[in-house]
Amino acid sequence: MGEVKTMNKAEQTAISPTRDKDYPEWYQQVIKAADMAENSAVRGCMVMKPWGYGIWENMQRYLDEAIKNTGHENAYFPLFIPLSFLEKEAEHVAGFAKECAVVTHHRLEEKDGKLIPTGELEEPLIIRPTSETIIGDCFSRWVESYRDLPLLINQWANVVRWEMRPRIFLRTTEFLWQEGHTVHASADEALQETLKMHQVYRTFIEDILAIPVILGEKSPGERFPGAVATYTLEAMTQDQKALQMGTSHYLGQNFAKASGIKFSNKDGQIEYGYTTSWGITTRLIGALIMCHGDDDGLRLPPRIAPKQIVLIPVIPKPEMEERVLAYTEQVASQLRAISFHGRPLSVTVDKRDKRGGEKNWEWIKKGVPVRIEIGPRDVDAQAVTLTRRDRPHKEKETLPITQLLTQISPILDDIQNNYYQQALTIRSNNIRSDISTLDEFKRFFTPKNSDKPEIHGGFVLAKWCGDAETEKLLDELKVTIRCIPLNQSNTTGKCILTGRSATIDAIFAKSY
Repeated sequence: MGEVKTMNKAEQTAISPTRDKDYPEWYQQVIKAADMAENSAVRGCMVMKPWGYGIWENMQRYLDEAIKNTGHENAYFPLFIPLSFLEKEAEHVAGFAKECAVVTHHRLEEKDGKLIPTGELEEPLIIRPTSETIIGDCFSRWVESYRDLPLLINQWANVVRWEMRPRIFLRTTEFLWQEGHTVHASADEALQETLKMHQVYRTFIEDILAIPVILGEKSPGERFPGAVATYTLEAMTQDQKALQMGTSHYLGQNFAKASGIKFSNKDGQIEYGYTTSWGITTRLIGALIMCHGDDDGLRLPPRIAPKQIVLIPVIPKPEMEERVLAYTEQVASQLRAISFHGRPLSVTVDKRDKRGGEKNWEWIKKGVPVRIEIGPRDVDAQAVTLTRRDRPHKEKETLPITQLLTQISPILDDIQNNYYQQALTIRSNNIRSDISTLDEFKRFFTPKNSDKPEIHGGFVLAKWCGDAETEKLLDELKVTIRCIPLNQSNTTGKCILTGRSATIDAIFAKSY
């Protein structure tokens, strides 16, 4: 097992093992080193600590604003769903049945010193794995006329999906998410809503999280249970696997018919509504680690970091403390007055009674974009010593305070852009479009054929015939069709799986 290390002169990285030695364990150690989360007493569940939850709060803040700007309103729906609700949509219940947590009793009684469940429920309750059915029941009462449409609702909540192989942030039994649910008067309007929210996610993930994504539609085998079409955003992690960043589902009338969502149209006729659902989860925090982290820990894009700047007073002698702290607080106040993309800069002064080197490494591992050290010489020169997280930790720059105040926003923007470009370079260098036969395809995705077994190839962009049955051919390789990109080449070639004539471009990859 790896361990989080305190740096000394003989060591080169703060995280052990490094990414190239054991990527999955490196991921776990970054979470530990950055003090983001830990496993709970309940198997498969996590405790999100302040630094990890602070990232989620920023995600909520940005996305909630974007969702409301598109006309949606927030609401909240029950955690418990009657079993009969799930049974109304056959494909939906089949898709989630193996992941459901079920409540069967409502009381505990003591017997022989042990608590025994009693009071069996007349109908079992499912702890929500997703809310289409319970929200659909409400919508069936809220919608009567075309004048009630579109109905645009969003919910911030937790969900439970029983996870057999948990991994903090990526796959946990309980996780946090946002789920939007809407009803529309026409198929076209509902589809446009689905695609609009798909683009809202793209803007958030690329502009705020600095992670490039491929936009596409899911294949039948990967589609959300009960949906007509599912649109996804796929990112590439540093070990060249795919990570689904969010999904937007066009549900047609399937759930409206199951839940009885009907309305009187302009001609006075009764018809079923057209619904959508869409969501992102705390998995995006895992994506930040896997797409941006390095062997010294987390690296947070400035626009999502809970703290964008940390000021570290350096006090060599007790008699210098008052003067250094006063100047440090003055600098912090001036920085907080600066607006960065419409929000005040988030600045903290680290006055803890710890050595400067220890403080620095804590903030490096947490991924804070900018560290500023202030000592007596800086006070005398009315300057600061600045270090950027996207550059080597020994690379420091002394700036006059006046220059710092004018350059800090461009510096943060540069860090944000650097992280995006670095992630984009990894993806661009690891998408293969020259693999044309099934044998080549199998060799590419077979780790034993690689000189780095921990690396799983990357993405393959190839033709696919569109036959859903052919997706089963990928099971042995543990590869899936990640998406059918929205940008298609509109050329004809041979299906990578069958050799048949094919026009569909598809992205194939191993995934988390």
